[in-house]
Amino acid sequence: MLSNIGIPGLIIVLVIALIIFGPSKLPDIGRAFGRTLTEFKSASKGLISDEEKEDEKKPVLTAVEKKG
Repeated sequence: MLSNIGIPGLIIVLVIALIIFGPSKLPDIGRAFGRTLTEFKSASKGLISDEEKEDEKKPVLTAVEKKG
């Protein structure tokens, strides 16, 4: 999704953000966005590791041969 924006698109987004929020609020917004992204990444890594642990705990079904 974001790979199609390109440099001109990023510049336009930054200019619009500068007009809307002003130069004093942009660093705070950037910091908040960075923290949110970091928390999201750590939470998603936690979910992935939890799923892997659950997969390891699941019993594996094996076929048993019937003799006789």
